Amino acid sequence: MNDVQTQGRTGTLQVPGASLHYEVQGTGPLLLMIPGAPADAGALAGLAACLADRYTVVTYDQRGLSRSTLTGPPADTDVTVFGEDAHRLITDLGDGPAYVLGNSGGALTALELAARHPEQVRALVVHEPPLPELLPDRDHWRTVFRHVHETYLAHGAGAAMGEFITTVDGPDSAPPAMPDPSQMPPEALEMMGRIQGNLDHFLSHVLLPVLRFTPDVAALRSGPVPVTVGIGKASGEGVPVLSSRVLAERLGVEPLTFPGDHQGLATDAPACAELVHAALA
Repeated sequence: MNDVQTQGRTGTLQVPGASLHYEVQGTGPLLLMIPGAPADAGALAGLAACLADRYTVVTYDQRGLSRSTLTGPPADTDVTVFGEDAHRLITDLGDGPAYVLGNSGGALTALELAARHPEQVRALVVHEPPLPELLPDRDHWRTVFRHVHETYLAHGAGAAMGEFITTVDGPDSAPPAMPDPSQMPPEALEMMGRIQGNLDHFLSHVLLPVLRFTPDVAALRSGPVPVTVGIGKASGEGVPVLSSRVLAERLGVEPLTFPGDHQGLATDAPACAELVHAALA
């Protein structure tokens, strides 16, 4: 693939059932970065800026979230659908292959893309993919996440997200520090508002289908795409860390330690950018 050279633009791509919003910055080989729900492209904006001197970085909102609006009625969405969206986006942007980074739930999309369309992926970095189906106590985690969904139905998004974050960070982790809105830049405030607007769709139609995903480890092991599994140094013993260790073991690779916790790609973007670049190289 020829290097893409597109500076600072946004676009939309029509896919079956949705219109995908994407953002492009930088010059060089294509790097597709996939955020996890309920976040959107804004969660990876700092990392994208740190890598735009070496790559044409494309970030996007996954379908049904923020600016990637549905063109039909809301429906449960699994990783297969998200993976095909990523496949169509790479196809639309160029003839591939692309470097790919997936964060949290976006890492599941990235794993599906690499397994089903390996010709489109040069190399893959997945940061803390939550894969409870790989864990030996998966039935326990199915119950836990069903309870999160039931909490949402009974008590609303705020209570359900508090429960969900505990499972992500681990039961012994301190609750995340809430930023002072008066100290946040306008773009961060705007993103926080978008994420709040995503919670109902995420809890209703994304959470349970996505967390039943099992990656095709055999296809990934036998395929041509090198996969790096990242784990945050400060992350607790929640589902993303536990399942990332299992995934790395099954792929026969050593996990790569990143600074920060589950949100480290956003909070420690400059240091994480160097690790991502080294891993992709």
